[in-house]
Amino acid sequence: MTRAGTRSPLPPRRTLPATVVDDTVAAAAVLLDKWHPEDSSSDRSLFLDSTTPDEADAFLRAAKDLHRAMLFYASGLTSKDLHGGGHGLIHAQELLDTAMRRLELELQILLSCLPDVIQFNQYDNDDEDENVDDDQSLLTETCGHLRAVAEAMLAAGYGKECVAVFKEHRRASVAAALQRLHGFSPSQQLATINKLAWEQIDARLQSWLAGARPAFASVFAGERDLCDRVFAGEHASVGDAVFSAVAEDQAMSILAFAEAAVAKAKRAPERLFRMLDVHDALTETIIPAIVATFGEKSELMFRAAELAVAKVGDTVRGMVAGFEAAIEKEPTKATAPGGAVHPLTRYVMNYLVVLADYENALANIYSAEQYTDTTDIGLGSGTAGSSSSDLSMASTSSFSSSSTQRTLSLWSNPIGWLVSVLMRKLDAKAGNYREAALSYLFLANNTHYVAKKVGGGTKLEAVLGEDWAKAQRAKARSYVDVYVRSAWGSKVLRGGAVDKAVIEAVAMQETWVAADEEMGEVLRAVARAAVVPTYRMFYRRQGAAARLTPGDVIGMIDRLFGGQTSRSHSNSLSSTY
Repeated sequence: MTRAGTRSPLPPRRTLPATVVDDTVAAAAVLLDKWHPEDSSSDRSLFLDSTTPDEADAFLRAAKDLHRAMLFYASGLTSKDLHGGGHGLIHAQELLDTAMRRLELELQILLSCLPDVIQFNQYDNDDEDENVDDDQSLLTETCGHLRAVAEAMLAAGYGKECVAVFKEHRRASVAAALQRLHGFSPSQQLATINKLAWEQIDARLQSWLAGARPAFASVFAGERDLCDRVFAGEHASVGDAVFSAVAEDQAMSILAFAEAAVAKAKRAPERLFRMLDVHDALTETIIPAIVATFGEKSELMFRAAELAVAKVGDTVRGMVAGFEAAIEKEPTKATAPGGAVHPLTRYVMNYLVVLADYENALANIYSAEQYTDTTDIGLGSGTAGSSSSDLSMASTSSFSSSSTQRTLSLWSNPIGWLVSVLMRKLDAKAGNYREAALSYLFLANNTHYVAKKVGGGTKLEAVLGEDWAKAQRAKARSYVDVYVRSAWGSKVLRGGAVDKAVIEAVAMQETWVAADEEMGEVLRAVARAAVVPTYRMFYRRQGAAARLTPGDVIGMIDRLFGGQTSRSHSNSLSSTY
């Protein structure tokens, strides 16, 4: 009983907000029970397999409501209002944890649907391939689901779990993509590269070249795009951290492998082109991709790439120096039989033809600001058994114009420098022939070969200059003229026992060779032009006493240098030079 006039205390009354929250939690519990992460639905996706319209959106709203309910119940614990707040908080927390485990499972399912290499907008919008359109639509849709899941988990305070699942899946996918592109794992290969022979390293470098470009241009770029789409807006910093965790160390391992392989190349000239390929891959694709994909936070990686480029440059310069030294060390006394094109000439010029394709790389590696010492290079300082007047054409710079002489150095034009080193060596070799005529035939053949390799609109001509190529053709013709004067001698060209002298001159030249048919025609045409008119005069004076007719002399000349007895006169070919 209570006293009269007094009122018994009423039980705690549940407020309208509390009732609404309780109902919201109860509704969420029903949906969670249907999609509980540990029951039979664990192998299905709420986003991909639900047959109820908008059920995924309802689940995400339920997760958000549970988080709000927790905050509501938690705020009630700080007052005297005992409307079941403690129990409600615990219940909401348990349900929210279940919801997050479901979303963590959804994250795994959705990530497993993604390809290893992410490529958005890979094809034009007007592409008629329906399969391509379907793939792009599916990728975009999946990324939308991932973003929704990530935002829900981050908002509920489960960002750590979300990021951990995302990183684990995408790191594995990126690693698999890099393995396929390279044919090996760059990170794993680093541990054993010092034990490999160069042939094995070179094979892996070829694979590296095939894989590194798409790795940075496509794999990492796609991963950047994925992170930007999933972790957008206020979560962009999370996306940056995730991308860095997924891609950065794998990208660094690709750079580290290249640097280690370059260090093993040493300075063998035959490995130069592989080094230049690495240089081009780094400068043309990888570094721009680092800047574009990894952004402002890529300073460490950018420095690693620049260091790799610098080391490649050092190696290339060492290899070019080694190539130059190999030319210089070629024995001067090792001449070519019959004045033929020397094997050294063929090897060097074929080497330089390929090297010219790397003109831009060489320009970067040999920066003019790095080296100021220059040397004027002249081709041919003299040939044994030859007069100074005969060699006047060999005393000018191989890179000279009609009015001014260019200054040539290894640093200003490495390819031009190597050509000049070759030409000096050939000039020295020419001096080792006993017959002066054979010396000039050797120079004519080799200069002709060089001119043909350079001319005709080749990349090498672009590097050395069209004027230089023309100068070499003129020089080859000058050598031919000197050769003819020397080979046929004063007895043939100035009277005397001309028929005997012709026979001796032909006998001397029978084993001599021309660089090619074109040079052979030129040699024969110039010889005919110089010898035949003189011999006709001699024949008219001698008459029947002459041992040879003019026709005999023409036939003998025409058989030289691989020519045939039956011929059509090709005097016009002498204008080739």
